[in-house]
Amino acid sequence: MDRSSDAAEASRLAELRSFGVLDTAAEQAYDDVVRLAAFICDTPIALISLVDEDRQWFKARVGINEMETPRGIAFCAHAISEPDALMEVPNALNDDRFANNPLVTGAEGVRFYAGAPLLTASGAALGTVCVIDRVPRKLTDAQAEALKALSRQVVQLLALRRANAELELLSRAQRLRQRELEDSQRQLQEA
Repeated sequence: MDRSSDAAEASRLAELRSFGVLDTAAEQAYDDVVRLAAFICDTPIALISLVDEDRQWFKARVGINEMETPRGIAFCAHAISEPDALMEVPNALNDDRFANNPLVTGAEGVRFYAGAPLLTASGAALGTVCVIDRVPRKLTDAQAEALKALSRQVVQLLALRRANAELELLSRAQRLRQRELEDSQRQLQEA
């Protein structure tokens, strides 16, 4: 990596961390998105994958038990390198990037992958909403558009999550300040 790409990756990782979502418990809103993605795209596996420094971590998943995989074998790590486009791999065995990937050659038997990057307003690709199958296939145009729409919804959910956390901090600070003012007022009245 050159300096500009190092800086871009550091900025992307800082933005990812700013959402405070890594390693959090399952949440219904995100679980619903992956269920919809699997249903719409007719795949056994769907994920909300967040690509950290050394891993991809799954905020929500259907069809697999793992919570994360190493970034080095992650299809999603490739998908975020072209954040403006849905990445589709009709048959991973025929794709030089993935033909020898342990997710393809191992028990998982990944053949098909499609991932829509989670693109923030600043242009950072945090991860993907992706669908996976064990047989080669291709999404229809409608399925591809739906997957992109779901990725935009996840970015909105993340933004709302961050905004709610910020509001909670402000609210706590305001309550603390209110107590301090009430204490000061009581002290003045006693004096």
